[in-house]
Amino acid sequence: DLDMSFVDQDDVMAVNEGFMKRVFKEALGIEIETPFRRIPYEEAMERYGSDKPDTRFGLELIDLGDVLENCEFKVFAGALAGGGAVKAILVPDGAERLSRKEIDKLTEFVKTYRAKGLAYTRLTPEKETSSFEKFLSEEEKNALRQRVGAKTGDVILIVADANKQVVYDSLGALRCELAKRLSLIDESKFDLLWVTDFPQFEYSEEEDRYVAKHHPFTCPRLSDVDKLKTDPAAVHALAYDMVLNGCEVGGGSIRINDPELQEKMFEALGFTPESAHERFGYLIDAFQYGAPPHGGMAFGLDRLVMLMLGKDSIRDVIAFPKV
Repeated sequence: DLDMSFVDQDDVMAVNEGFMKRVFKEALGIEIETPFRRIPYEEAMERYGSDKPDTRFGLELIDLGDVLENCEFKVFAGALAGGGAVKAILVPDGAERLSRKEIDKLTEFVKTYRAKGLAYTRLTPEKETSSFEKFLSEEEKNALRQRVGAKTGDVILIVADANKQVVYDSLGALRCELAKRLSLIDESKFDLLWVTDFPQFEYSEEEDRYVAKHHPFTCPRLSDVDKLKTDPAAVHALAYDMVLNGCEVGGGSIRINDPELQEKMFEALGFTPESAHERFGYLIDAFQYGAPPHGGMAFGLDRLVMLMLGKDSIRDVIAFPKV
């Protein structure tokens, strides 16, 4: 866990990449390439349905919104009309291994992530079967298949919901489940990357307001500061997570060091100057003396060791387990 003064995001990331390069070389004799790839949060969600994507295999999410925007199938039309999403995963040559029975099991699997169901098309050489294509026009059906790049022998799996997060969560989990079942993962590979540009805020249904996604001291991207009041959903944070094989192994951020910006942040979160001082007075007072630009990062060391050793549980690597 490190904190660094007079640094920006690139400095912190470079130091930690160098650390990982040395650890992998000394512990496993493996050369890790640097710099790591950087995937913005929004791209990670759109392509992988996860802010900690496993990119050792394909099965990326494919957006069908524009293809199906005028379709009459109520499930798809309702999701899009409600501001949600319709996304697909194409399973190449999956028809042979994904029977109707297997797809029914996968349907139950995605329901645990709040999806209402799993639409499918199996393009077997003998017969094409689909749970939804009869509700589409021939033009829509062909456009859909062209968008996903489907051919004979493939399977198309689709989740639609008015809540985009449900689509991301269910398909993000489904692609990982499929990769395990179909043995698509190269277990010998160490896939290190950064996820960057996280949202500064997330909307809390319980509290009916925006709350800090990380914490209220994370510095927003300076080009987004003017949106703190007017459009908090569009503000990005100077926050970054290191991801290894689909697991977050460390994360951090650049902190706010400007008292005026910190006040704006508290205001955006619904604090009055009085309530902000009551809860965070120690910080506000300290800012009177000046604070350098600073940031840092912390690792989940046991999780990192677990992945490096190819274990499935951190209980296998904790020096003094509690149970």
